[in-house]
Amino acid sequence: MRKSNSTTGYVLLAAFFAVLLLPGVAMAWDAEMAKQLSQGASEHTASIVELVRGAIGGDRPSIDILVQTKLIPAIILLAALVLTWTVASSIGRYVGGMVSKKVDLTLGKFLTKAVRNLLMVVVAIGVLGYFKVDVTSFAAVLAALGFAIGMALQGTLGNFASGIMLLMFRPFKVDDFIVVADTQGTVEEIDLFTTRINTLDNRHIIIPNSEIFGSKLENYTRNELRRVDVNVGAAYSADLDRTRAALERAIEKSDCVAEPCGYVYLIGLGASSVDWQLRAWCKTSDYWAVREQLVANAKKEMDIAGIGIPFPQLDVHVGGKLLAKSA
Repeated sequence: MRKSNSTTGYVLLAAFFAVLLLPGVAMAWDAEMAKQLSQGASEHTASIVELVRGAIGGDRPSIDILVQTKLIPAIILLAALVLTWTVASSIGRYVGGMVSKKVDLTLGKFLTKAVRNLLMVVVAIGVLGYFKVDVTSFAAVLAALGFAIGMALQGTLGNFASGIMLLMFRPFKVDDFIVVADTQGTVEEIDLFTTRINTLDNRHIIIPNSEIFGSKLENYTRNELRRVDVNVGAAYSADLDRTRAALERAIEKSDCVAEPCGYVYLIGLGASSVDWQLRAWCKTSDYWAVREQLVANAKKEMDIAGIGIPFPQLDVHVGGKLLAKSA
């Protein structure tokens, strides 16, 4: 805080003395600027010295001119800068604090500085206009500079814009498990330009935000509940009602959360089995544990009921005789 206040004081002090030369700079701005700038500043400085000497000598006209044309504008400039800095800093902190609380801390800090600096630039242009400096030249230079920077940093600006959109709309947050840009893993950090992800095998991947915002994204942990689907094949000789009852018991013995916690569906008649599917709801954080429970319980209950789980078989017949039977 002390360093920031010292820097502000130096800026204001420099601005106070710079106001003495601004009119001279303005005189040499429009025509042959490079040649006349030095001459205009020198002439203006000489006139100031002459006025100061007259004021020290008690010359009333010199004192009046010095106060009206130099001192008062300098005080106005100082007051404008101090007031603008105070107001701009307050507005920036308010906007940044609100965004940090409701959206994201990173975006809030960025907006705090951006709002303050933008307001300072606007006032600086107004001060230049007050001292008769042609600000249209500044506008043209800033426009050309902005265009050049935009072309040079096109990819970076695209990542920055995508980062802002991700922080605003929040399709995912830190610690979410997502699948995006052919990558799946847990989000570690969301920056303005990149997003960092840790994969299941503990690889650390950094993805540009433009690739994330412009592609399909799957968030596996955003919702509180998730459905587990487990496919099971039963022998054709097994009774359908007995098979359904065994699979329902498998669901009941699993850690499901909804009421009813799951369903058993007959989904098809396969090449070598009757195909069933167990669908059970669980907490997202318990997905893999519940899935393992369902698979294990389905096998146990079908064994208890005497229902076989078939595997692919091939019968070879030649001339009406069975030659071989292979799996």
